[in-house]
Amino acid sequence: MMMVPLETMVSLAIVEREKVYMPSAFRTAASPFDTPMPSASLFLSLSLDGSGASQKPVMLTDVQATMEFIAVAEVAVIGFFQDLEIPAVSLFHSMVQKFQDVSFGISTDSEVLGHYNITGNTISLFRLVDNKKLDLESKYIESIDATKLSRFIEINSLHLVTEYNPATVIGLFNSMIQIHLLLMMNNASPEYEESMSRYQKAAKLFQGKILFVLVDSGVEANGKVISFFKLKKSQLPALAIYRTVDEEWDTLPMAEVSVEHVQNFCDGFLKGKRLRENHESEEKTPKVEL
Repeated sequence: MMMVPLETMVSLAIVEREKVYMPSAFRTAASPFDTPMPSASLFLSLSLDGSGASQKPVMLTDVQATMEFIAVAEVAVIGFFQDLEIPAVSLFHSMVQKFQDVSFGISTDSEVLGHYNITGNTISLFRLVDNKKLDLESKYIESIDATKLSRFIEINSLHLVTEYNPATVIGLFNSMIQIHLLLMMNNASPEYEESMSRYQKAAKLFQGKILFVLVDSGVEANGKVISFFKLKKSQLPALAIYRTVDEEWDTLPMAEVSVEHVQNFCDGFLKGKRLRENHESEEKTPKVEL
């Protein structure tokens, strides 16, 4: 369990993204805390449970139900409340419609709170992709407002496939998983839905090892991410794999996104194979006419 002070996750998040482990290509000029967040509903249709968003949080009345609720969600946010009359409860309810790809639950059951070592009103975020639990402690919940709670959820909502934006990039670089795979393609392309379905399937094969990210090449601000990997829009769709600890990376332009292509590319990188080195070697080798 990781106890996360609200100030750390919100007030200092801008500082965190400026540390050396985040290259300038992944930083955004505008702070995500000064600008409206993009819609969080992109992967609703790809959620593991396959169900639509609830109109209100699910009431979790026992330990088994709570464990099952967490197990089937890519991202679950649970309000462990000892008192349902505090202002944070109504704020919690207001988050359900905003984050339609997140599962929300509430529990006041003493056994449930004891099982998760809850000693005061706490809001916890559970992530399947890296098996992480993040807690907002009681002392911060007392003064929380809708903006801070919304940003806490947005920053930390990493999915099997996470869309790159000014908020999620902070969560990506603060994850314990150090290898990120980026699929760069235009979300408006005819091949998008089928490509995303295949990419999602491949993501499950590397759960806990690689974070899968979608970069929409149709968004102008994402151009610097594409150029960081020395790619041109004419080469897209393309995969780029990146290791945060040493900034080692490789790329694979491809005509079609397939589970096999993604899996082979990831396996090769994990084994130390670099396609980029082969391309650079070919470029440096003088051509001789026969």
